[in-house]
Amino acid sequence: MGAAWETSRRTALRGGVALAALAATAGTAFADPRPGRRLPFLLDMVQNNPGEPLFSSRFNDPATLKSYGYDGQVINEFTPPQTAITFETFDDRIFPAGSPGRAWVEATAKKIDAHIARAHAAGIAAYFFTDIIVLPKRLVELYGDQILDSQGRISFDRPLTQQIHRLMLREICARFPGLDGIVVRTGETYVQNVPFHTGNNPITDGATSHLTLLGILRDELCARAGKRVFYRTWSTGSDKLTSDPDFYRQVTDQVETHENLVFSIKHTAKDFWRTIPFNRTIGVGKHRQIIEVECQREYEGKGAFPNYVIDGVVNGFEEFRTQPRTGPIGLAEVAENPIIAGIWTWSRGGGWRGPYLQNELWCDLNTWVIARWTRDTGLGEEGAFTEYATTRLGLHGDQVRRFRRLALLSAAAVLRGHYSVVHPMTRLMWTRDQFLGGSDKDLTSDYAAIVAAGRVEPVLAEKAEAARMCDEIVALSGTLPLRNHADRTYLRVSARYGQSWHRVVHHGWEVMLRGYAGAHDKATMRYHLARYDAEWQRWQQLAKAEPSCATLYQPYSFGPKGPDGLYNADPNHGIKPATDYYRRLLSS
Repeated sequence: MGAAWETSRRTALRGGVALAALAATAGTAFADPRPGRRLPFLLDMVQNNPGEPLFSSRFNDPATLKSYGYDGQVINEFTPPQTAITFETFDDRIFPAGSPGRAWVEATAKKIDAHIARAHAAGIAAYFFTDIIVLPKRLVELYGDQILDSQGRISFDRPLTQQIHRLMLREICARFPGLDGIVVRTGETYVQNVPFHTGNNPITDGATSHLTLLGILRDELCARAGKRVFYRTWSTGSDKLTSDPDFYRQVTDQVETHENLVFSIKHTAKDFWRTIPFNRTIGVGKHRQIIEVECQREYEGKGAFPNYVIDGVVNGFEEFRTQPRTGPIGLAEVAENPIIAGIWTWSRGGGWRGPYLQNELWCDLNTWVIARWTRDTGLGEEGAFTEYATTRLGLHGDQVRRFRRLALLSAAAVLRGHYSVVHPMTRLMWTRDQFLGGSDKDLTSDYAAIVAAGRVEPVLAEKAEAARMCDEIVALSGTLPLRNHADRTYLRVSARYGQSWHRVVHHGWEVMLRGYAGAHDKATMRYHLARYDAEWQRWQQLAKAEPSCATLYQPYSFGPKGPDGLYNADPNHGIKPATDYYRRLLSS
């Protein structure tokens, strides 16, 4: 990446590829529609925060999804269908009649029944997000000697584990005959919402584990029950199925294709970060694929401020348009591949904690545009965007062009504020969810590399440029008469939120990076520290004055899990402890 990144960096320092592109794109009409595809699947999911109250969202309503063109809803409340069966076909001691566990299971089953009924009433399919392995704690107590490995993990290497899962899937189909299928996740297993169950990652032996699980799912659900299985390639740790084309083929080429078996792949090669390349497993192999797109980006504000990502998802993000090409950089370049079978949007959710929204405008923009593109790829991203601006927001003429400039500016600001075109950031989690890291932990390695490369001033200039972009976004937001009054208000409030976020980061980095570099220009650092403090106060005043404002960030690092299984702030590290360190240094 080094040479390519250096080319991009030099371009950015001459004025920015984004600004040139914005000037060209925002002032011209979109191209005439051309023939395209209607991709077979269009699914949406509200991913609720594990262990927290469920989101209140328009996207929970299947009728809303139907009106957007969706044909399937992925329900994810972290109570997968195997937690709503009694396992009586295996052992009636697991959830005996009259027990608290039995009551919880039956209540959960009624909720699943209701979800299926609502989806079908709206005319779309009902799929359930399913972590595997998740089994009853009582079952593990009774049969641990036959299903656990030497490390205490439930293991698919044990024959009884495989038998239990076959019986489990059959019982699910019998209890929920209307269920259209499941989405299977491996690698991460969340049990915060299931008090009577436990679980772990089933992939303990690489390709062998995947093939064992895939064989059971294909046999029991796809072939025997006629249900769909969307098998996610996302995993954690050293599992290469996520983004390694060779390993992906090593696994999937051994599985016979079936019309009900579809693989689900994130459009990024890792998590939903900018600067992470397009996933090279997309379009590879013989099985149909759907592509996952996160519309509420947990590393980029979660919709608390403008962040339009669909131009980048479809056409390729700015940072890849100037680099040497080694393959596709966006969905538009793979849309004609026949194994590309659809899009799965995460309209809400991803990550943990906040910010928590009072208005879904930016999630809605990202979701609606990619959904419209999925139903007619010939429109192009800009054609779908223009339809949204006119039909959903009530804009016309030059208003549409101004809204598009605002949207593209938001993407350019996020790249420069959260990431960088000057320095290839390695610690992409320095900010995520509602947390802001600092030079005391999260940014240490990147700051060391920035200082060693002599890039302190260019990096700080880039953060200042992101803040200036947000100034223009605020100005543009005041010129756009959105039809819906609440959305019009939130457009302006969220623009000011983003302005404060990027100013806090700019001034905070001026203090932290200069201090880390040892160039203690006290006058400059005091100036930026005062601006940093003032911007935090301004940001807090915005939240108090505007009911539609999202909850604010916390000036601390993303911390470890607490006793409740949820991630919390690290009170000892983050942008506040780091700037406070230099505050003390400057006052001495």
